[in-house]
Amino acid sequence: MKKIVAFLLAGTMAFAMTACGSGESSSEGASQTSSGSVGESKPESRPANGFRICMVTDAGGVNDQSFNQSAWEGLQKLEQEQGAKVSYIESKQEADYATNLDKAADDNADLIWGVGFAMADAVTVAAIANPDIHYAIVDNAYDEATMPENITGVMFRAQEPSFIVGYIAAKTTKTNRVGFVGGVTSDIVDQFQYGYQAGVAYAAMELNKTVTVDVQYAESFTDASKGKAIASKMFSDGCDIVFHAAGGVGVGVIEAAKDANKLAIGVDRDQAYLAPKNVLTSAVKLVNVAVESVSKEIISGEKTSGKTYTYGLTEGAVGIPEDYTLMGEKTYQDALKVEELIKSGDVIPPANAEEYTQFIG
Repeated sequence: MKKIVAFLLAGTMAFAMTACGSGESSSEGASQTSSGSVGESKPESRPANGFRICMVTDAGGVNDQSFNQSAWEGLQKLEQEQGAKVSYIESKQEADYATNLDKAADDNADLIWGVGFAMADAVTVAAIANPDIHYAIVDNAYDEATMPENITGVMFRAQEPSFIVGYIAAKTTKTNRVGFVGGVTSDIVDQFQYGYQAGVAYAAMELNKTVTVDVQYAESFTDASKGKAIASKMFSDGCDIVFHAAGGVGVGVIEAAKDANKLAIGVDRDQAYLAPKNVLTSAVKLVNVAVESVSKEIISGEKTSGKTYTYGLTEGAVGIPEDYTLMGEKTYQDALKVEELIKSGDVIPPANAEEYTQFIG
């Protein structure tokens, strides 16, 4: 866990960058590896200080307080430590993805990152059109038998930290009613929802009580006001803790917790800084760690075909923050024991509805 916090602290460093292309850009910013690497099209190793990397955000933008921001922080750290030339182009809507990927290619990027599963189709089309450029995408898996050789997929076992925060929620709730706010329904967000629900059920069984989980989706990753409205209703209906997996929507969830003097659970990064008295913990997904690690692999010129990396607790890329102020030391220590059970395979958090049904028996 100290390793996770060290990465989070390292990720908070920000450095001024020049964004590639003419898209909307800015320079605000924030281990470990999975087997295999990518890159048949440019197998030769290149000096890091001559390697150009451009990141294209999804519609949440680079300052989403979530995985876009974390990915950018990973690239900033790569520039600081190895001298790679990094930049980003910010997308405002889905229609920007293809255009911004084209801009990155036109600016002679050696590696182009797409952030978020919503960009998968656009990244695939761009990679096929530009076989001499490496592409990588956060939160999308490919069939490795058919994926283009110049794409890397990066996935996380998000159900693992979600299970842990669900366990903490059930151990902490006083009303025995907690909530989950999702962004847009998808296989990715399913990992958060069902991992969380399973963690709640696991702790409830341990405590010999029943804990209800209210679930609602905003069908957006950017509408903070909708997130606030959904969470406010959950709090007024009796929930005292709400976990979000909703990008920018989650900022509204945390605001609702502040207004109601209740608790929220953050996602992707330690979001306690948004409301220190109201963010119980966070399901940390260290996108910065994965982006930095995979980028290093590609710079080194490893000769393998297209691959999907998967990161979880065993790779040190997911977890919870060390701060246990709002939950107490006992609950925190109990959560760490659950983390070890997940690492050992004694507990396997579910990633979808079918696995959840099997988990709870």
